[in-house]
Amino acid sequence: MSYTTLGKRVCVYISEADRYHHHPLAEAILEAAREEGIAGASAVRGIEGFGPSGRLETTRLLSSSDNLPIVLTFVDEEHRIDRLLPILERMVSEGLITEETVELQVHRDTDAHPLDDDE
Repeated sequence: MSYTTLGKRVCVYISEADRYHHHPLAEAILEAAREEGIAGASAVRGIEGFGPSGRLETTRLLSSSDNLPIVLTFVDEEHRIDRLLPILERMVSEGLITEETVELQVHRDTDAHPLDDDE
């Protein structure tokens, strides 16, 4: 089964040092997204980056940064992302959340459930 629909992509920019209730924030966010039934999520750890402070965090030799950037990306239909956004806003005290409309081209086996199977 294949179909095209509109959806949303959300990216959350945080650092690996960020915490939520004494746990790594990235892990807590991924768990919240999974609990909300988000169709897909990825966490990518950057090798170098900086935030509002302007301080460059890097994995280069002779640098001992434990505060590298992490980007979490979520893609799903609009109604699920809209449920996730207020949760993200509560969890992220320092960082950046972006949201954009995207075209989803969904390709699934005929036995698999469609993205909107919870309605």
